[in-house]
Amino acid sequence: MNHETRSAGVPVRDKQAEEDLWQRHKAERGVWTEPMLAALGRGLKGKKWFSLIDKVSAERTLRLAWEKVHANAGAGGVDGITIGRFAQNSHRRLLAVNEHLNKGTYQPKPVKRVWIEKPGSVEKRPLGIPTVTDRVVQAAVRMVIEPIFENCFAEHSYGFRPGRGCKEALRRVDKLLRAGRTHVVDVDIKGYFDAIPHDRLMALVREHIADGRVLGIIEGFLKQGVMEGGELAKTEEDEPQGTPQGGVISPLLANIYLNPLDWLMERCGFEMVRYADDMVVLCRSQEEAETALEKLREWMDGAGLTVHPEKTRTVDMNVANSHFDFLGYRFKRSRSGKMMHLVRPKSLSKLRESIRTRTRRANGRSMNAIVVDLNRTLVGWYAYFKHVKASELEAIDGWIRMRLRSILRKRRGGKGRGHGSDHQRWPNRYFSKLGLFCLLDAQKLEIASLRDGANY
Repeated sequence: MNHETRSAGVPVRDKQAEEDLWQRHKAERGVWTEPMLAALGRGLKGKKWFSLIDKVSAERTLRLAWEKVHANAGAGGVDGITIGRFAQNSHRRLLAVNEHLNKGTYQPKPVKRVWIEKPGSVEKRPLGIPTVTDRVVQAAVRMVIEPIFENCFAEHSYGFRPGRGCKEALRRVDKLLRAGRTHVVDVDIKGYFDAIPHDRLMALVREHIADGRVLGIIEGFLKQGVMEGGELAKTEEDEPQGTPQGGVISPLLANIYLNPLDWLMERCGFEMVRYADDMVVLCRSQEEAETALEKLREWMDGAGLTVHPEKTRTVDMNVANSHFDFLGYRFKRSRSGKMMHLVRPKSLSKLRESIRTRTRRANGRSMNAIVVDLNRTLVGWYAYFKHVKASELEAIDGWIRMRLRSILRKRRGGKGRGHGSDHQRWPNRYFSKLGLFCLLDAQKLEIASLRDGANY
């Protein structure tokens, strides 16, 4: 039908409303159809989805999944195929994946284990790197099943969810503290990602997914094994557990497993804020905090998880100098009774180490090049930590300028750190003219432009 001669009885589709439909359900266009979203909205009989493999294996889904994996970059897996190599003939590779998924012959390869440093700790944590092909399939599965679980996730869960993030979680914590919920349960789950029992996790997945082939793919990822130093270490067959950190689908599975805890805490009337396995419960009294902690421990025991005995505690934020850490921030009550937002020491150590490696005195780059390099880090760091106390930003700015003065001092034949007359020789305005990003100045400008108070 020609648009100009469209009958008056044919409704014109509201494109904005149509777009809102996908956004509301956190669904990917081209993967989820309008009838599927309508079924999701009204609720399926039995609450289970029976036919999803065709959505996972669809060429458009795989192409969108590859685009996401390509954009995220990352290292190659045990098969040695890098992102660049996959990209050279991605169309042929995606067709092969499509064929294996449709025939039911797809088998994920083991993940490559690498160990990465934990900020502020001598310990290292394991990271599992799936092959590029497996990351594409995981992304495809996630795009298909995520809206189903998003439809039943609790409001106070923020980690690794579409349209949500750290800043929303921090705003919620700040709001609850201001509302008088100053008795805080600071919770740490010991080795959460490595401890999730496969059988119990899959039971939760099966509550909503009944497509056997999709379930088989998810189980395959859970049991794919780990390759380290050329040796394959398979998961324990008697009681397999854990989701490899680094997998595309792992964060969603982790949220699925903790979802019953979210709803339990809500039913009990507790205000919990959770970002993946980081969580705090904000209460009005010490008695309420102790009750919440007992409920948490009871649920964790039943779920096969362990509350870390040293890192889990209750904090009375009415007491001077009391504090708790959450998502990189330290919430602290000052001696005068003011609630302060500081940088968590581990987060500060991570920033300092990043700056230190690029500002060594024996640095052959020009000062302009060093400043440009530092700004890439500082601008992003400030965007996240812009609400910390001004004196903290000022101290970091001063420390960075000291590092730069030390480089200039050495180039003049001097020794040691920049100090004394170096401040007159290279005053703060010298670095401003070079374009060095100043954290404190950025905060002052933002406060001036938002007189009614900035949010996270």
